[in-house]
Formats: sequence, structure tokens, C-alpha cells
Amino acid sequence: MSILASATDFVEVTISSAINELGPSKRYPRSTTIGELKGKLELITGASSATMKLKAYDKENRLICSLDDDVNMIGDYPISDGTRLHVEDASLTAGVFDDVSRVEKFEISKEEYAKRSDTFRAWKGQTKIDESLKEAREAKQAEIAKKEKELEDLSQNMHVGDRCEVRASHQPTRRGTLAFVGTVNFKPGVWIGVRYDEPFGKNDGSVEGQRYFDCPPKYGVFVRPDVVTVGDFPEDLGDVDEI
Repeated sequence: MSILASATDFVEVTISSAINELGPSKRYPRSTTIGELKGKLELITGASSATMKLKAYDKENRLICSLDDDVNMIGDYPISDGTRLHVEDASLTAGVFDDVSRVEKFEISKEEYAKRSDTFRAWKGQTKIDESLKEAREAKQAEIAKKEKELEDLSQNMHVGDRCEVRASHQPTRRGTLAFVGTVNFKPGVWIGVRYDEPFGKNDGSVEGQRYFDCPPKYGVFVRPDVVTVGDFPEDLGDVDEI
């Protein structure tokens, strides 16, 4: 049958030392020996258990006793909750952990620091580059979206059967009849399918196995709406930048 420890089997004390006037509160079993307690206090205060001296003070900061026998237990001393255990050690100096002049410093030249890729400066520089690239991509995407919207708006006034002229840059003007208006599988956006009056086209109304309209070979072409003008155009000859 297990026996549960009661609250009276433990004592809660505050730890202080030459480098820390008021440290943490800790709870220890009363059965802990003073030698064991010193070992635990090494981690808290940095003092050596071999040279450490312990004194107990009450809440009014009055000395209760010295814990000077390592084989005795905490419970052997008149220590209660709220007692302050003060650690004395000649090797401890107040402010020793605050004196940064005693810390060995790692130094590196500006040139070597600039070459490293694992520094804050490198991360900050890469972040700026990434942000610039992101902004450039977003600006480009916005520009493309705006252009596509303008082309879509132009296509709203174009209908299958309309006569038209195709005026592509650096190409002769061609005339024909609108045979298709809409999206295609081979390129994004809205495209206009034109059946030329003469065989100056690139296809028969189909591209990559997908048919969009019917016409004889070399009479069909797909162009963007901004190079197409709808009107009452009689048949004529020409040459176009086509797909």
C-alpha cells in the first residue's frame, strides 16, 4: 500500500546569495539532507557545494540558524514555510554575471561577416530581395490582368459572322470573317478565330487537335481582339502575325 506525502513533509523556502539577494522559491522534502540540498543549490546559485555555507533567516530577516551539518536533514532544523536560505561562498561576487567585460567575445571582420549567409544582415537583405521580387510579380500579374480585361471588353463587340480586318504589328492587313470568339486550350485569355478571304492563315480552324471552327487549310488564324477591327470590309488579300 502506497503512502502519500502530506503537505507537512515539505517546506517552501526562498533562496538568496551574494549574487542574488532574492532568488526563487523552492519546495523541498524535509527528509532532504543538507548535503543533498547544497547539490541542488549549486545549479541555482553557481556556488560550490564543497565550500558553500547555508544560513536560515525568518520572514523578519532574523537569523534562525546555520545549516552546517551535511548529514542532517532539513527537518532537523526549525525551518518553516517562508524561511530564506542564504548561500555564502567566497568564490561568489555580487554582479559577477552582470559584468560583460569578463565574457570572452567572438569577433569577426566586417568583410568576413558580409560573406556569411547565416547572419541577420544576410537574412534582412534576402528578405528585401524577396519582397521586391514579390512586389514585381504582383505588379506584373496586375498588369496582365488589366490587359486581359481590356481584351475581353473589346471582344464583347465582336460576333461570329462579322466582317473584319486584322492589323498585326509589322504585318500586312488581312481581311476575313469572324468564326470564333472566346477562350481556347492552347493559350490563356480571349482569342478571335478568323477565316481569311485568302490562304494566308496557319490552320483549318483547329489547333493541337481541338476544333474551334471550320475552314479550308491555311485559311484559319487565331489573333487577340486588339488587332481585330470589325466593319463592312469587302474581300481583300494580306499577311498576319498569327498562331
